[in-house]
Amino acid sequence: MRNARNIVRHELIGLECEIMRSPNASQIGLKGRIIDEGMRVMVLRTGSGDRKVEKKNAMFRLVVDRKKVDVDGNFIIARPEDRIKKKISRW
Repeated sequence: MRNARNIVRHELIGLECEIMRSPNASQIGLKGRIIDEGMRVMVLRTGSGDRKVEKKNAMFRLVVDRKKVDVDGNFIIARPEDRIKKKISRW
């Protein structure tokens, strides 16, 4: 079961997300639902359409069980199926 402590080892698709930090200044503050995830990018569905956001050097605020969790994008750079298997001691 995914929760705030183990979110980096679980599926992120379907979670609400806000971009807190990004190398692309126009993406900061972008909010939406994660609809797809690749090795290096996530696709958010926003009110103005679907937007691709690069994971590297970004900070994502995810809503998990009505709690907000900040996740560093550098910790989730991997294909989702590989990230789920990866052992992450402390993020």
